[in-house]
Amino acid sequence: MKTISFAIPCYNSADYMDKCIESILACDPDGRGDIEILIVDDGSVKDNTAQKADEWEQRHPGVIRAIHQSNKGHGGAVNTGLENATGLYYKVVDSDDWLDADAMREIMAYLRRQTELKEPTDLVVANYVYEKVYEGSRTVMHYRNVFPVGKECGWEDTHHFNQSQYLLMHSVIYRTELLRDCGLKLPEHTFYVDNIFVYVPLPYVQTIYYLDVDMYRYFIGREDQSVNEQVMYSRRDQQLRVTRHMIDAVDLPDAVESRRLEKYMENYLSMMMCICSIFLRMEKTEENERDREEIWQYLEERNPVLYKRVKRTALNWGTNLPTEAGRQLGLFGYRMAQKIFKFN
Repeated sequence: MKTISFAIPCYNSADYMDKCIESILACDPDGRGDIEILIVDDGSVKDNTAQKADEWEQRHPGVIRAIHQSNKGHGGAVNTGLENATGLYYKVVDSDDWLDADAMREIMAYLRRQTELKEPTDLVVANYVYEKVYEGSRTVMHYRNVFPVGKECGWEDTHHFNQSQYLLMHSVIYRTELLRDCGLKLPEHTFYVDNIFVYVPLPYVQTIYYLDVDMYRYFIGREDQSVNEQVMYSRRDQQLRVTRHMIDAVDLPDAVESRRLEKYMENYLSMMMCICSIFLRMEKTEENERDREEIWQYLEERNPVLYKRVKRTALNWGTNLPTEAGRQLGLFGYRMAQKIFKFN
């Protein structure tokens, strides 16, 4: 068994995938061969992504595998990676991002120790960095006030997450079998499924280990990027689809044993509902207003208890005031959050 499988979803990624792959190969500088890199070519047609993937496999047989499939979207590529993974752990790295070599030395040392244990850690967490390359700025997102550093813990050992400290796909490494045991399967042809990836498996996580190192470099700046504001607005229907999936996937609070995890997941879903509301109020149309009302109705029908909790949070109370002033207040809050957290 490999120590870890890295999955790289690639869709017309020829211009930047090499840097990503090289950064992952650096996780095994001694050539142990205990890492696996799964390049999932998701039906690329506009460039030579498929050819590059095959060339990488030829140069590193036994370490890199090129997997070609018809286009299924980011979620479909993550699913394919998980289906083919042979590592004890599973990590998704988007093709325009990269891993930090110094940080990964510490992380790999820990993961390798886990291969010797009967009960390895379920979830390994590290920091990620917003790399706004075109602006020349970077913002480190850490969790040192949430998890004990360098010590295995459970959810009851954690502390309060700040508003900017949600676990993202960038910051997590799951035990592979845990993802399979919880039946994780992401929707195909849908953006923003990373939210499902870092939300649905959490009730199955019993043990966590946090390393205070800057592992993941998250590139921000391409015009076609899914977190670009105009792109997000155009894909608001997919944001709604993902949020509905999350509402259905975990029955809060009954499905969660830990009160602290329950609170975290409630806050995460509250954030998702807030994003839905904000993007549906960016442009004042009858369709947008109907969709906003329907997503809240969906939550109320599926989980009345959770609906009451989420609806009355300051975050969602302000963004859903039923007036033009309320709409403007929600948009103002979004702009302020952009400046503070530098998320897009």
